[in-house]
Amino acid sequence: MQDKVEIRWHGRGGQGAVTASKILAEAALLSGKFIQAFPEFGPERAGAPVKSFNRISSSPINTHVQISSPDIVLVLDPTLIGMVNVCEGLSKDGILIINTSKSAAEMRKKLGYDTGKVAVVNATDIAIREFKRNIPNTPMIAALVKVSGILKLEDVLEGFRKQYAGKFSPEVVEANLKAMKAAYNEVKTV
Repeated sequence: MQDKVEIRWHGRGGQGAVTASKILAEAALLSGKFIQAFPEFGPERAGAPVKSFNRISSSPINTHVQISSPDIVLVLDPTLIGMVNVCEGLSKDGILIINTSKSAAEMRKKLGYDTGKVAVVNATDIAIREFKRNIPNTPMIAALVKVSGILKLEDVLEGFRKQYAGKFSPEVVEANLKAMKAAYNEVKTV
């Protein structure tokens, strides 16, 4: 992992983009990394576009400003594409991960992002299959881990289990763990 990785999440209110950045930050913290996780809200209502951010570093983070040039961008809702410039500021050798049933090659062409890595996973399908709700955040975390290598999947799973065991039923926790494992195995890149 490079010394500091900056991540931007795009989603809609209710899809868990803010929670995803917190889950990722907690897992990174448990792995001995330095972290930041923070949201950026527009109108606070379900379905409204939402952005969330992470910084993960192997050394202390002294930067406390918005992320304008992310290394990694995740798109939880593909309907945001064209409505929001999801590639804005993304580094030329960055990683773009999209929740979609389309191929990575189709998404690369559609977005015109031809210099970095593009990955796709049908996180919506996985979420509905595993926990009967369209909340694609935990599958997207696993896709991020697989494509970027910034953390180990085992650390993310253990962190999630520890953080949410007292908050959710064992069935909900296990369904999220199963969804993360599925996304880790199903993500495709070009």
